[in-house]
Amino acid sequence: MNGLDSVIRDAGAAAYAAYGSSADANVRYLTRFRTTDPVIYVAKPGERGMIVVPQMEHERAVRESIAAVATRADAGYLEYIKAGESRWRATAHVIADLAGGPVLVPATFPLALARELETFHPVVLDGAGSVEGMRAVKTPEEIERIRSVQRAAEAAIDRGITLIRSSAPRAGVLCRDGAPLTSEAVRTAMHTVLLAHGCRGVDTIVSCGPETALPHNTGSGPLLENEPIVIDIFPRDELSGYYADMTRTVVKGEPSPEIREMYDAVRDAKTLAAAEVRAGVAGADLYNAVVEFFRDRGYESDARGFIHSLGHGVGLEVHEEPSLGPRGGALAVGNVVTIEPGLYYPGIGGVRLEDMGAVTETDFDRFTQYEEELTL
Repeated sequence: MNGLDSVIRDAGAAAYAAYGSSADANVRYLTRFRTTDPVIYVAKPGERGMIVVPQMEHERAVRESIAAVATRADAGYLEYIKAGESRWRATAHVIADLAGGPVLVPATFPLALARELETFHPVVLDGAGSVEGMRAVKTPEEIERIRSVQRAAEAAIDRGITLIRSSAPRAGVLCRDGAPLTSEAVRTAMHTVLLAHGCRGVDTIVSCGPETALPHNTGSGPLLENEPIVIDIFPRDELSGYYADMTRTVVKGEPSPEIREMYDAVRDAKTLAAAEVRAGVAGADLYNAVVEFFRDRGYESDARGFIHSLGHGVGLEVHEEPSLGPRGGALAVGNVVTIEPGLYYPGIGGVRLEDMGAVTETDFDRFTQYEEELTL
């Protein structure tokens, strides 16, 4: 972790420490170890990082982790517990022993642990989010993992859209096999496909009609004829931990003129932004270009209309650096980002389209290959 070495030195610290399970994306990235129990991670410049794990996890950690591995007993944790120290105190003692001096910690470091650690060595906050910055630039191996998850996402969304396409309206409600087709049924069918691909979906959005005016409304109840249906799926590979992210908007029947015009504008905005993506371009500039584009088409970008950022990084978190928003910095080769313009109007509905891909020196390497078709 040469990048982490320089961060530690620049902070005047002796080591970098993190604490958490693999649900913490930084811990997962630094260790490549999947665990539901919290582990201690300590790295010193010029040395291989180390994780401290429960005894029962030792052999698996040795096999899976890119870090050196020690058990809690090896690190002295159990002796500190036997001496009557609290969990936080014993953990701080272990980190202090391994670090041997001032400790650089991430913003997500537990406050109780930081307070205990301060009694041994100065604690320096990594306010710049250095590990998050490292995570934002993907290796070729990481990029291939994300591409693989994207294929699973497309298989799942195809299942959902196929169900909607094969439905038949009855008094304005879409039905299949004699029963209303619901958001819940479509979501379940999509999640079943994801499981078959080794992925898991959580909070997948299948919203319809007025619900679509709220970007993150997950949707519920029967799907409706002639109304926009927004499907936003962001699955995670259960083994690698990497995410994908995509959105399509469809209508079974005849969309209103307002929805059709919104769809055309959103599609064109996505095309415009994708054409400008390359290393060195600021995420804020891409966002502002889309704001201006929508303004020229007669759409606002405040309380209504385009009300969220243009996109975000994707990796071990579904939303991570870099940002394609008002404060987004320069993009770099290896960033994996979404481009997801949307328009939202209460009483009319919402439209969002989202593709994901990698930033290269010259363009946007789009991973998303799924069709865009408003009317089914």
